[in-house]
Amino acid sequence: MYIGKREFVRIVTYLIAAILMVGVYAAQEYNSAENLKRSMQYEMSRNVEDLSGSLDNISITLTKGIYAGTPHQLSNLSSKLWSDASNAKISLSQLPVAELHLENTYKFLSQVGNFSKSLADKYSSGEILSEEDRQKLVKLSEYAKTLSENMWSVEQRVNSGELSFEKIKTGIWDTENENDPGYITEGFTDFEEGYDNYPVLIYDGPFSDHIMEKQPEMLKGESIVTPETARKTAVKATGDSTIMHTDLADEGGKMPCYVFTGDTTTAITKAGGYLCYMLGHRQVNVSNISCEKATEIAEDFLAKMGYSDMEDTYYEVQSNICTINFAYETRGIICYTDLIKVSVALDNGEVLSCDARGYLTNHRDRVVTTPEISKSDAASVVADNLTIEDTELCIIPSGGLNELYCYEFKCRTEEGNTVLVYINADTGTEEQILLLTIGEYGTLTV
Repeated sequence: MYIGKREFVRIVTYLIAAILMVGVYAAQEYNSAENLKRSMQYEMSRNVEDLSGSLDNISITLTKGIYAGTPHQLSNLSSKLWSDASNAKISLSQLPVAELHLENTYKFLSQVGNFSKSLADKYSSGEILSEEDRQKLVKLSEYAKTLSENMWSVEQRVNSGELSFEKIKTGIWDTENENDPGYITEGFTDFEEGYDNYPVLIYDGPFSDHIMEKQPEMLKGESIVTPETARKTAVKATGDSTIMHTDLADEGGKMPCYVFTGDTTTAITKAGGYLCYMLGHRQVNVSNISCEKATEIAEDFLAKMGYSDMEDTYYEVQSNICTINFAYETRGIICYTDLIKVSVALDNGEVLSCDARGYLTNHRDRVVTTPEISKSDAASVVADNLTIEDTELCIIPSGGLNELYCYEFKCRTEEGNTVLVYINADTGTEEQILLLTIGEYGTLTV
């Protein structure tokens, strides 16, 4: 059959169009499958992070329970354990690991909160925690720590791409350590995702996460300064006379600021004209000065900027930059509510950054009275398995917007670790326990 040229061109055109349509459809289906795969991978990674974080929190809270000296504190820790265990089970239930047998892991998560609550009830009824009870807490903490470490390893492998959704489902737990109990390997197989509440690793002193939602105490009643006045303060802080200001960069909110840019970004409060924060961006390649010298430089800087009576508490070194955390001190009482941190370059001693928002939020004149509870009575509340090495009066933030007047007991554990215990100086209540790690690169509290 003869096909004319026009018909031939038309047929070829239709065929090309059909091929293109099939190609487009196939591409769309492929993209849809890839998007679904990425979405599933993201959800799995998020659950892994949540699970890891909950397990990490459980381990830390159990360790704190070992050193709890009062029913009140043990009850608080029990509530947190219950919450973290529930979050861990929710994260675990959302992972595609139904074919794995997680009886021991679920059992652990279900029992950990109940066991600590039973100890708190036992303590409240007048009994004391026995050495056996504390050893059980030690074992639970060690188990939780092992679970957490395994889960963090899984999370890293997922994030690096070493593990995918398919790989995890086919059984990535074949490489078990012969020294580990069998149930740990079995339980960890299912925990494939987690990180959510990374235990507050605080380098700003024990209470750097104090609430910043209230109106800044320091700025109440202060007059608004002009941009020109604020610029002088910014130049004083940075030493840079070329810094620029534009209205669009200014900040609002509870602490309105003029913002100046140059080699650093510097914010000066509109009310009162105080240095709010300064952020430097220079890379520091070497360390030529000590952290002790950096602390002296930071103290001089704060005094120059009008922040006096600041006591250095803890520090951290990262990338050749030493960040020192200061708390306000009045009449020998450390105010962990009024915090400033200063970062100093260890190559030449330059002050790179400063953050005074905690201080501006909380600082005010305080009426500090004589404690209702004596130091010896407060010390009697501290757990018997802790050795008190030092005691100070301090002010710490409560869970809300209030402050608590406390004794801070720096204690040593039987294993040689450091624990900070805070006993209310007016009521004798054990308000807080922090685990302290002092290393080459700083001090860590959890």
